[in-house]
Amino acid sequence: METIHNLEYAEAKLTNNVTSIILLGLSNLQNYKIPFFLLLVLVYCGTISGNLLIITLYLLSKTLKCPMYFFITQLSIFDILLTTDIVPILLQTILYGESMMTLIGCIIQFSIFVISDCSECLLLSVMSYDRYVAVCNPLRYHSIMNHRFCVTSANIIWLVGFLVMLMYVITIYNLHFCGPHIIDHFYCDFKPIMQLSCSDTTIIYIEIFIIGILNGFCPFIIIVTSYVYIVTTVLKISSTTGRHKAFSTCSSHLIVVSLLYGTLLIVYLFPIREKSLTLSKVLSLSYTVLTPLLNPIIYTLRNKDFKEALHKITFPLI
Repeated sequence: METIHNLEYAEAKLTNNVTSIILLGLSNLQNYKIPFFLLLVLVYCGTISGNLLIITLYLLSKTLKCPMYFFITQLSIFDILLTTDIVPILLQTILYGESMMTLIGCIIQFSIFVISDCSECLLLSVMSYDRYVAVCNPLRYHSIMNHRFCVTSANIIWLVGFLVMLMYVITIYNLHFCGPHIIDHFYCDFKPIMQLSCSDTTIIYIEIFIIGILNGFCPFIIIVTSYVYIVTTVLKISSTTGRHKAFSTCSSHLIVVSLLYGTLLIVYLFPIREKSLTLSKVLSLSYTVLTPLLNPIIYTLRNKDFKEALHKITFPLI
């Protein structure tokens, strides 16, 4: 009995021998390491500055106190959270060829990624509903999209993101890790973490797939349904000017939805073979680094209200 007990103890100790993780990052950057590093620094600074600018304008400008801009500021918060979670480790990986972090640190990075990613999907569905009400039911817009609805929606989005993250973390925490302790990616994603485990992950993949469908596919259905009604309503407008104005209020949101869901669908729903690992990294780079930079550009450069608010705050006497 004592021998069996010792064998079980040794096995348990063996299956939990992963305490640190090595991220290999982006390969084949030896000749472009410094230029790519500087480019990422510029992108990161631009992302933080652009999203902070949106939040600042919303807080200081009275003309931006409406539901659409409230949700845009929430989107900016999620973008800051996501890019700050991913880019610093990525920069370290580019400089040194790899990056080492603890298993706990890897799980924390993944947790922040889950909160921002899941919450952003839910937020985009609420924003599509906002556009639906604005176009299809404009007379009741302010009564439906009131302050209480906006704040409650934001709180629910944060809560759901946190609960989804908690389910992932509990799942990962109950696994036994036996290596290898190397992740061929530039951040800790769910599938690479699962590959470090020696536990049976079949049921876990099914559970996570169901969670992903509920948290990703359901918001996507809401977005598609909202825009079906929006397009139907806009096509009934006889005036060309009226159609253009109605579509222009939705164009920025549609671009952001296309950027996010386009890459997410390719990365997570369509299988990436080993030979396409580079493609997977590039796509992941687009929605973790590039999209948070483009969101403030899309919403500010294409938005007259933001331009006017920026001008009034920058030049208050002109």
